[in-house]
Amino acid sequence: MAHQATPVRRARLGRTLGPEPTAVSGVVLLLPNGDENSGRRPSPMLATASVRALGRRLARAGRDEGLAAHVVHYRCRGWNGGEASLAADATWAADEVVRRYGDVPVCLVGTGMGGRAGLRAGGHEAVNSVLALAPWLPEEDAAAPPEPVKQLVGRQVLIVHGTNDERTDPELSFRLAARVKKANRDVCRFEVHADGHGLHQYRDEVLALAEDFVMGAVFGRAVSRPVRDALAAPPPLGLRMPLAAGFGSSLRR
Repeated sequence: MAHQATPVRRARLGRTLGPEPTAVSGVVLLLPNGDENSGRRPSPMLATASVRALGRRLARAGRDEGLAAHVVHYRCRGWNGGEASLAADATWAADEVVRRYGDVPVCLVGTGMGGRAGLRAGGHEAVNSVLALAPWLPEEDAAAPPEPVKQLVGRQVLIVHGTNDERTDPELSFRLAARVKKANRDVCRFEVHADGHGLHQYRDEVLALAEDFVMGAVFGRAVSRPVRDALAAPPPLGLRMPLAAGFGSSLRR
């Protein structure tokens, strides 16, 4: 009996969330959470549940302007040290967007380990913006190189983190944002006070903030006053901007 080679795992893009625009003029790539180390394949439904609701909201908000939103399905669950598997898959997905849609702006939107993947893959030439929600970042280690930030020059970057997150340290995302800000003025960070890793307590406000930022970054819409103020404020003010309760209730829909 002939030996059959093990199929090579490949990343893939999920179907567009909502109706696909007739002409695509911008793309959001949704990067789900993952594990620090794992070679196992993600469970499609469980892995993407955390980003699908956000993706559907962004797809609705940008439908008239030609926004396509895709979930990225990773080859495996883990970041896996120097392999940076999830970042490699995010980079592949940006390449795939160029192949499918041509020269359109891409926003990487990630949560947890997917947030780290978006920040790391943000240097792709098609990417103009990154939104990282409660990003998982490694503890600072003098023996290891710090997370790179130069790839984010020229990109608009928003980090959102709950102050009571016990799974991903919000202080690490603040420190990363401070290093990014030294090279790129178009970065801001919002703190969701008393919220945890899933950002469930202020879910509506977080979704409204994400929509506000992404529509501004991808299509040049005017962003809200709090986002403008956060981008303009010097550190640490613009990197510890509180997300106000009720944010988005007065924004134009």
